[in-house]
Order: sequence, then C-alpha cells, then structure tokens
Amino acid sequence: MSDPDPAAEAMAAVTPGFATQAIRTGHRRTAEGEHCEPIFATSSFVFANAAEAAARFSGELVGNIYSRFTNPTVRAFEERLAALEGGAVAVATASGMAAILVTCLGLLRSGDHIVASRSIFGSTTMLFDKYLTRFGIETSMVDLTALSAWAAAIRPNTRLLFVETPSNPLTEMVAIAPLADLAHAHGCLLVVDNCFCTPALQRPLALGADLVIHSATKYLDGQGRAVGGAVVGDAQQVGEEIFGVVRTAGPCLSPFNAWLFLKGLETLELRMLAHSAAALTLAHWLQQHPAVARVYYPGLASHPQHALVGPDAVGFSAGSVVGSAAGATGERAVAGLPPQQQRAGGGILAFEVHGGRAAAWQVIDATRLLSITANLGDTKSTITHPASTTHGRLCSDARAAAGIGEGLLRIAVGLETVADLQADLARGLDAL
Repeated sequence: MSDPDPAAEAMAAVTPGFATQAIRTGHRRTAEGEHCEPIFATSSFVFANAAEAAARFSGELVGNIYSRFTNPTVRAFEERLAALEGGAVAVATASGMAAILVTCLGLLRSGDHIVASRSIFGSTTMLFDKYLTRFGIETSMVDLTALSAWAAAIRPNTRLLFVETPSNPLTEMVAIAPLADLAHAHGCLLVVDNCFCTPALQRPLALGADLVIHSATKYLDGQGRAVGGAVVGDAQQVGEEIFGVVRTAGPCLSPFNAWLFLKGLETLELRMLAHSAAALTLAHWLQQHPAVARVYYPGLASHPQHALVGPDAVGFSAGSVVGSAAGATGERAVAGLPPQQQRAGGGILAFEVHGGRAAAWQVIDATRLLSITANLGDTKSTITHPASTTHGRLCSDARAAAGIGEGLLRIAVGLETVADLQADLARGLDAL
C-alpha cells in the first residue's frame, strides 16, 4: 500500500497550472517515500490469491496484471500527458507511428475512409497509402490549408480527418476549430498530430479535436534518448477501443522509456519557449541571407498562417523565456477564431536555398555543430534534407504536391547559443 500523498491531494483540490501538472501529475509515492518517480522494471505482477488474479483479469478489480498493458511508470506518463493535453485518458505506445497505427486499428474497419493532409510525415503517408489499403481502408490527400478541399473530400464512409499542424517540414497550419466543426458536421473524428507544438504551445482538444497523437520521441522527451508515442482523447475511443488494440497486439511503451518521458515533461514548457525564441532569431537571420530563397516559420510575419500564432511569438527573445513562462498567456481571438498556437512559433523551421539538391547538401556537409539527423525535438539542433530523408520514400509527384523541393532544408532548433548556429550555417551558405 502507498501512504497518502499530500502533493496528490493538493493537486486534486484545485486546478493546477501547466508547469505544476508537468512536474507532479501521475506520481503516487510508494511506501518507500521516493521523491522521484520509480521505474517499475517488471514484466508481471503478483496476486495475493487466485480470487484476486481472477478479479483483475476479468476487470472486476482494478490493478496491475502484465506490463504490456498495466505498468505504474507507464500509467504515470499517460496520466501526466492526458492532463497537459486536457484529455480524459492517454494510451502510450512503442513509437509515434505505433500511436497512429493503433488509432486506425481501433477506430476503423474495412470500407472506411480517411481524409488527410498531404503535408504529413512521410511514414504516415506510407502507412495510409501502402498498408491500410490492404485492409480496405482508403485515404484521400488534400491541401492542408484549404478548408474547402477538406469538405470536398469527405464521403459518406469517411471516419477520420487526420492532420499535422504545423506540418512537417513546411510548418503549414490549419485552423483546428473550423476543421473540427466540419468533421463533426459529417459524423467524423478529427485527429491532430501535435508533435511539433506539444500542449505547451497548442491544445487541439480544447479547440474541438477528438484525438491527439504524439511522437514522444521528439519534444516530450527533449533529449533524443528514447522512442515512444501516445494517443490522448476520451474514455471510450482511447480508453477502450485504442487501449484494447495495445493490450491485445502489444505495441506498448517500456517502463524505462516512460520514465524518461516523465522527466522530459517536467521541463517541457521552458524548453518549448526557449526552442521558439532561438528559432525565431534564426529565421530572421536566414531571411536576410542572399543564398536563401524562402524561410518557412510560423513566427514570421511572412508566414501565410501567421495570424494563428499568439502575439508573444513576435519579438520573442531568449531573454524573455522565464518571464513568458511565468505570465504570458497568448490568449486572443484571431479573425474570430479562438487562439491556437499560443505564446510562440515552435522550434521547427525550413528554408529553401538557391541551387537545388546540390546546394542543399553542400550546406549540410559544411556544418560542424548541427547534427545531421532526421530526428527533431532535441536540445541539440538537427538538420536534414527532407526530399532524400523523411520524405524520400514518396514518389517525386507526391513530394512536389506536398511542396518538398530539392533545395529545401529543415532545422529543428535546439538550445545552443544562436550565434553559434548562425556561424555553422554561414559556412555553407556563404559558399553558395
């Protein structure tokens, strides 16, 4: 038995702030009185007697059974993420792609239809186009930003609308609230991949979305240490249907990785503000470089959907991180819409260089500080060439439709000194 936890009791008595939830939610101290959440590194759990075992397996008695689907460390991560996203429950998975897969397996059947943005992660496109079609599930791809295109693509058998906003890698955005209204008017669910913003900057469920997808590998961890994913939503769709797939098929999160993600969530808000501050500074610098044809970053006034970003993203600086984290809300209505991507523009930017693939690769190969890797959300800045990495499995026509040109580079801005990142990029850009 665990002793009463005063912190947990205090959390239950009031609605705590984001930072408090990110640090405290989900931790129930054991009889050992540990200050940091323990890792329950066990495959199974022991029952007091045969009757208790039967009751737990039947669901009459709540308790741990087997770590594939009941583990206290994983459960703590699920509860914490659900609280931050404003969802009833979360189900953790082995990866972000596993989260998308179990969502489809849990909610779709043969003959169903998905409408998805063209501007989604390459592996998500492959899952929809190559694998779900084998089971009679079709997907229509549409322009992310055009609500009319979403409406035109919906069929009587459409079950899900799936979107990343901001998108990978062009950071395109769509207003979530109107898209949710459209989905619900046709009896569909809206699923939002919130990997780029995290709940620190954007809460899709509060804007009407039904489900939120995460690759916890990215910002939720924040240090590139582990792979994992999660789905957040209501008790029926996520807590029963999607959880049932994870319990049965087993694409579950390991307790150790869950513990790493718990530690990552504790600093999520501060990191997202700092990533955003550095990205905005770097985006402004890139805009002025003669070798750069275009910069894609939501915090820039030149971004087509800049109005969906909270006002604090303008003029945001690294020195203002602590003050913004403590007091800024970014709450406003933009063109009659509720606030969406609040407080900052995020840590992802993309830019096109003159000269196509050869020039883009030259910039990458000239770097000495940025890590050449397709992962993102790390304290270390990363750079990649989407056309030959994250979106390389797509045909050239599909890449062109998604706006993935040969001269495009994506940077996930980390937490290094921005001047050092500028100097590292200038080495290649100045030589073009």
